[in-house]
Amino acid sequence: MHDDTRERRGVGLEVESLHKGWGGQAVLVDLSFGVGPGEFVAVVGRSGSGKSTLLHLLAGIDRPDAGRIILDGVDIATLDENARCALRRKHIGLVFQSGNLVPTLGVLDNLRLPLELNGVAAAESRRRAQAMLDALGLAALSAREVSALSGGEQQRVAIGRALVHEPALVLADEPTAALDADNAQGVLDLLQRACRERGASLVMATHAQEVMGRADRLLRLERGQLVDA
Repeated sequence: MHDDTRERRGVGLEVESLHKGWGGQAVLVDLSFGVGPGEFVAVVGRSGSGKSTLLHLLAGIDRPDAGRIILDGVDIATLDENARCALRRKHIGLVFQSGNLVPTLGVLDNLRLPLELNGVAAAESRRRAQAMLDALGLAALSAREVSALSGGEQQRVAIGRALVHEPALVLADEPTAALDADNAQGVLDLLQRACRERGASLVMATHAQEVMGRADRLLRLERGQLVDA
Protein backbone atom coordinates (compact mmCIF):
# COMPACT_ATOMS: atom_id res chain seq x y z
CA MET A 1 0.00 0.00 0.00
CA HIS A 2 1.35 3.44 -0.94
CA ASP A 3 2.06 6.26 1.45
CA ASP A 4 1.34 9.14 -0.94
CA THR A 5 2.48 11.71 1.62
CA ARG A 6 6.14 10.84 1.25
CA GLU A 7 8.29 13.17 -0.79
CA ARG A 8 9.00 11.95 -4.31
CA ARG A 9 12.46 12.79 -5.59
CA GLY A 10 12.86 10.64 -8.72
CA VAL A 11 14.30 7.16 -9.06
CA GLY A 12 17.02 6.27 -6.56
CA LEU A 13 17.81 2.88 -8.11
CA GLU A 14 17.44 1.80 -11.72
CA VAL A 15 17.93 -1.73 -13.01
CA GLU A 16 18.02 -2.27 -16.76
CA SER A 17 18.06 -5.59 -18.67
CA LEU A 18 19.87 -7.45 -15.88
CA HIS A 19 21.15 -10.98 -16.57
CA LYS A 20 23.03 -13.38 -14.28
CA GLY A 21 23.87 -17.07 -14.57
CA TRP A 22 25.80 -19.63 -12.56
CA GLY A 23 27.36 -22.80 -13.96
CA GLY A 24 25.72 -22.38 -17.34
CA GLN A 25 22.27 -21.95 -15.77
CA ALA A 26 20.36 -18.68 -16.13
CA VAL A 27 19.44 -17.34 -12.66
CA LEU A 28 18.13 -13.87 -13.57
CA VAL A 29 16.86 -13.03 -17.06
CA ASP A 30 16.28 -9.51 -18.42
CA LEU A 31 15.19 -7.77 -15.19
CA SER A 32 14.27 -4.09 -15.43
CA PHE A 33 12.71 -1.97 -12.65
CA GLY A 34 13.22 1.20 -10.63
CA VAL A 35 12.89 2.03 -6.92
CA GLY A 36 12.30 5.60 -5.74
CA PRO A 37 13.75 7.29 -2.64
CA GLY A 38 11.64 6.34 0.38
CA GLU A 39 9.94 3.52 -1.55
CA PHE A 40 9.67 0.03 -0.02
CA VAL A 41 9.79 -2.76 -2.61
CA ALA A 42 9.44 -6.41 -1.55
CA VAL A 43 10.98 -9.09 -3.77
CA VAL A 44 8.99 -12.31 -3.47
CA GLY A 45 9.19 -15.76 -5.00
CA ARG A 46 9.96 -19.37 -4.15
CA SER A 47 13.34 -20.46 -2.81
CA GLY A 48 15.74 -20.62 -5.72
CA SER A 49 13.88 -18.00 -7.75
CA GLY A 50 16.85 -15.61 -7.64
CA LYS A 51 15.95 -13.23 -4.78
CA SER A 52 19.28 -13.44 -2.94
CA THR A 53 21.21 -13.32 -6.21
CA LEU A 54 19.39 -10.11 -7.09
CA LEU A 55 20.26 -8.51 -3.74
CA HIS A 56 23.91 -9.51 -4.12
CA LEU A 57 23.99 -7.84 -7.54
CA LEU A 58 22.30 -4.68 -6.23
CA ALA A 59 24.84 -4.56 -3.40
CA GLY A 60 27.77 -4.92 -5.78
CA ILE A 61 28.85 -8.14 -4.06
CA ASP A 62 28.53 -9.95 -7.41
CA ARG A 63 28.63 -8.58 -10.95
CA PRO A 64 25.94 -9.20 -13.57
CA ASP A 65 26.69 -10.93 -16.86
CA ALA A 66 24.85 -8.12 -18.65
CA GLY A 67 22.71 -5.10 -17.84
CA ARG A 68 22.97 -1.95 -15.74
CA ILE A 69 22.46 -1.19 -12.03
CA ILE A 70 22.43 2.57 -11.55
CA LEU A 71 22.63 4.03 -8.05
CA ASP A 72 23.17 7.72 -7.46
CA GLY A 73 24.03 8.12 -11.14
CA VAL A 74 26.73 5.40 -11.10
CA ASP A 75 26.44 2.08 -12.95
CA ILE A 76 27.60 -0.42 -10.34
CA ALA A 77 28.08 -3.10 -13.00
CA THR A 78 30.95 -1.15 -14.60
CA LEU A 79 33.00 -0.79 -11.41
CA ASP A 80 35.92 -2.95 -10.34
CA GLU A 81 35.87 -4.74 -6.99
CA ASN A 82 37.55 -1.95 -5.03
CA ALA A 83 35.21 0.69 -6.43
CA ARG A 84 32.15 -1.47 -5.72
CA CYS A 85 33.33 -1.95 -2.14
CA ALA A 86 33.80 1.81 -1.71
CA LEU A 87 30.35 2.54 -3.17
CA ARG A 88 28.73 -0.11 -0.97
CA ARG A 89 30.44 1.27 2.15
CA LYS A 90 29.20 4.79 1.44
CA HIS A 91 25.82 4.40 -0.27
CA ILE A 92 24.37 0.99 0.67
CA GLY A 93 23.07 -0.45 3.95
CA LEU A 94 22.80 -4.24 4.30
CA VAL A 95 20.53 -6.18 6.67
CA PHE A 96 20.93 -9.96 6.80
CA GLN A 97 18.76 -12.67 8.38
CA SER A 98 21.21 -13.22 11.23
CA GLY A 99 22.10 -9.58 11.83
CA ASN A 100 25.81 -10.23 11.17
CA LEU A 101 26.95 -7.97 14.01
CA VAL A 102 30.64 -8.05 14.94
CA PRO A 103 30.68 -10.16 18.13
CA THR A 104 33.91 -8.64 19.49
CA LEU A 105 32.40 -5.13 19.44
CA GLY A 106 29.72 -3.72 21.71
CA VAL A 107 26.43 -2.30 20.42
CA LEU A 108 27.62 1.30 20.08
CA ASP A 109 30.85 0.28 18.35
CA ASN A 110 28.94 -1.90 15.87
CA LEU A 111 27.06 1.23 14.80
CA ARG A 112 30.22 3.32 14.73
CA LEU A 113 31.98 0.86 12.42
CA PRO A 114 30.45 1.96 9.05
CA LEU A 115 30.97 5.60 10.00
CA GLU A 116 34.63 5.13 10.83
CA LEU A 117 35.17 3.11 7.65
CA ASN A 118 33.87 6.19 5.84
CA GLY A 119 36.41 8.41 7.58
CA VAL A 120 34.13 9.96 10.21
CA ALA A 121 36.11 11.10 13.26
CA ALA A 122 35.76 9.09 16.47
CA ALA A 123 33.83 11.70 18.45
CA GLU A 124 31.42 12.36 15.60
CA SER A 125 30.91 8.65 14.89
CA ARG A 126 30.09 8.12 18.58
CA ARG A 127 27.60 10.99 18.52
CA ARG A 128 25.88 9.79 15.36
CA ALA A 129 25.76 6.16 16.50
CA GLN A 130 24.18 7.16 19.82
CA ALA A 131 21.71 9.43 18.02
CA MET A 132 20.68 6.51 15.79
CA LEU A 133 20.14 4.27 18.81
CA ASP A 134 18.09 7.04 20.44
CA ALA A 135 16.01 7.54 17.28
CA LEU A 136 15.27 3.82 17.07
CA GLY A 137 14.38 3.55 20.78
CA LEU A 138 17.51 1.47 21.51
CA ALA A 139 19.44 3.89 23.72
CA ALA A 140 19.40 1.46 26.65
CA LEU A 141 21.38 -1.07 24.60
CA SER A 142 24.35 1.18 23.80
CA ALA A 143 26.69 -0.25 26.47
CA ARG A 144 25.67 -3.88 25.94
CA GLU A 145 27.80 -6.64 24.49
CA VAL A 146 26.34 -8.22 21.36
CA SER A 147 26.31 -11.64 23.04
CA ALA A 148 23.95 -10.29 25.72
CA LEU A 149 21.26 -9.29 23.20
CA SER A 150 18.21 -11.29 22.20
CA GLY A 151 17.73 -12.19 18.53
CA GLY A 152 15.21 -9.40 18.09
CA GLU A 153 17.52 -6.86 19.73
CA GLN A 154 20.41 -7.93 17.51
CA GLN A 155 18.31 -7.47 14.39
CA ARG A 156 17.17 -4.02 15.52
CA VAL A 157 20.80 -3.01 16.15
CA ALA A 158 21.72 -4.40 12.71
CA ILE A 159 19.08 -2.13 11.17
CA GLY A 160 20.59 0.84 12.99
CA ARG A 161 24.03 -0.10 11.67
CA ALA A 162 22.63 -0.34 8.13
CA LEU A 163 21.08 3.14 8.39
CA VAL A 164 23.57 5.13 10.46
CA HIS A 165 25.69 6.30 7.51
CA GLU A 166 22.50 7.46 5.73
CA PRO A 167 22.73 5.22 2.65
CA ALA A 168 20.79 5.84 -0.55
CA LEU A 169 19.82 2.15 -0.76
CA VAL A 170 18.96 -0.37 1.98
CA LEU A 171 18.92 -4.07 1.06
CA ALA A 172 17.40 -6.62 3.46
CA ASP A 173 17.44 -10.39 2.95
CA GLU A 174 14.62 -12.08 4.93
CA PRO A 175 15.31 -9.87 7.99
CA THR A 176 12.26 -11.17 9.91
CA ALA A 177 12.65 -14.89 9.11
CA ALA A 178 14.12 -15.89 12.48
CA LEU A 179 11.93 -13.62 14.62
CA ASP A 180 8.65 -14.12 16.43
CA ALA A 181 5.61 -12.11 15.31
CA ASP A 182 6.09 -9.23 17.77
CA ASN A 183 9.79 -8.79 17.04
CA ALA A 184 9.13 -9.10 13.30
CA GLN A 185 6.61 -6.27 13.40
CA GLY A 186 9.01 -4.15 15.46
CA VAL A 187 11.83 -4.72 12.97
CA LEU A 188 9.57 -3.80 10.05
CA ASP A 189 8.39 -0.65 11.84
CA LEU A 190 11.95 0.48 12.51
CA LEU A 191 13.27 -0.26 9.05
CA GLN A 192 10.34 1.16 7.10
CA ARG A 193 10.02 4.34 9.16
CA ALA A 194 13.72 5.13 9.07
CA CYS A 195 13.96 4.60 5.31
CA ARG A 196 10.94 6.81 4.64
CA GLU A 197 12.22 9.58 6.90
CA ARG A 198 15.71 9.50 5.37
CA GLY A 199 14.60 8.98 1.76
CA ALA A 200 16.44 5.67 1.33
CA SER A 201 15.20 3.16 -1.22
CA LEU A 202 14.36 -0.13 0.54
CA VAL A 203 14.47 -3.49 -1.27
CA MET A 204 13.63 -6.54 0.83
CA ALA A 205 13.63 -10.21 -0.16
CA THR A 206 10.96 -12.06 1.79
CA HIS A 207 8.51 -14.94 2.08
CA ALA A 208 6.60 -13.25 4.90
CA GLN A 209 2.99 -12.22 4.29
CA GLU A 210 3.21 -9.36 6.80
CA VAL A 211 6.09 -7.87 4.80
CA MET A 212 4.23 -8.19 1.50
CA GLY A 213 1.22 -6.42 2.97
CA ARG A 214 3.28 -3.40 4.02
CA ALA A 215 5.39 -2.93 0.90
CA ASP A 216 4.59 -0.17 -1.58
CA ARG A 217 5.14 -2.60 -4.41
CA LEU A 218 5.87 -6.30 -4.97
CA LEU A 219 8.35 -7.69 -7.48
CA ARG A 220 7.67 -11.39 -8.03
CA LEU A 221 10.44 -13.59 -9.39
CA GLU A 222 9.65 -16.86 -11.15
CA ARG A 223 12.46 -18.79 -12.79
CA GLY A 224 14.61 -15.70 -12.74
CA GLN A 225 12.09 -13.43 -14.45
CA LEU A 226 9.77 -10.73 -13.18
CA VAL A 227 6.09 -11.58 -13.41
CA ASP A 228 2.97 -9.68 -12.32
CA ALA A 229 2.68 -9.76 -8.53
